[in-house]
Amino acid sequence: MQMPAVSLAAAPGRRKWTVEIAQKLEEKGFQGIYCASFGDGMGLCLSMAHATRTIKFGTSIMPIYYRVPFDLAQSAAYIHEISDGRFYLGIGVSHEPALVRMGVKAGKPLTDTRNYVAAMRAAAQQTGPLPPIVLATLRTRMVELSTEIAEGAVWANGSRSHMADSLSHIPATKREGDFFIGDMIPTCIDDNDPAAAANVSKRTLTSYLMLPNYRNYWKEAGYVEEMEAIESALERRDRDALPGLMTDRWLADSTLFGTRKHVLEGLEAWFAAGVKTPILVPSSTSGGQVKAMDELFAAFA
Repeated sequence: MQMPAVSLAAAPGRRKWTVEIAQKLEEKGFQGIYCASFGDGMGLCLSMAHATRTIKFGTSIMPIYYRVPFDLAQSAAYIHEISDGRFYLGIGVSHEPALVRMGVKAGKPLTDTRNYVAAMRAAAQQTGPLPPIVLATLRTRMVELSTEIAEGAVWANGSRSHMADSLSHIPATKREGDFFIGDMIPTCIDDNDPAAAANVSKRTLTSYLMLPNYRNYWKEAGYVEEMEAIESALERRDRDALPGLMTDRWLADSTLFGTRKHVLEGLEAWFAAGVKTPILVPSSTSGGQVKAMDELFAAFA
């Protein structure tokens, strides 16, 4: 069995537990650990640099508008050195609602990302060598930018059927080399009630449906009818209609849910689609993060 990576977030009150889970993921042979911005992903990565020995880890993502380039380069170089090169720095522009909550105004994603990476590279003369930089991406131009200025690309909630098209913009030499290719995949395992697992996945993706950049991506991936129906519901302010508009075809293409057998088969399909590092984002039908991790470990036992 090819092992996936796993997404972790250090929620307040569970930070020590999260580091212990990272150690267990390493012990069980998972491919990597990649941290969401929620709960201070850089802080969790620093802890993992000390608490683990062999597993690769990183951020996915660290929003570029939260820290100036020199400051992030300094922290990234430190973790890179302390971890003996196991750290990957995933960066991205995040989403407008999250930035508004932080009182941050976004600029032009491509230009700002290019300038930010250039500033980090320049800072490396003082901070020391940087880790591999991975760009959060969805659509073609950001994929192309990742091949130009970074060492990898990571999607979130990508459509598996569209990956061949997306990856065609990455040169074959990079795809076959060390270029990081990842996707964060909402995952819910329930051997007794696959329908409940599907509903959890729908709840997970609901917030992303509010974001125009995601809807445009899913239209590009072939889900025009679904996204137009969802946009009509949003215009009516009828959020209650959204679950019924999330088709099984679309949901199965963007998430992993259902029985253990079904999820493991879906994971193999993600590997076959060219995603070298599927990053499972666990959730549960019967509990929170703790329960979801228990179910994940049981599925890969």
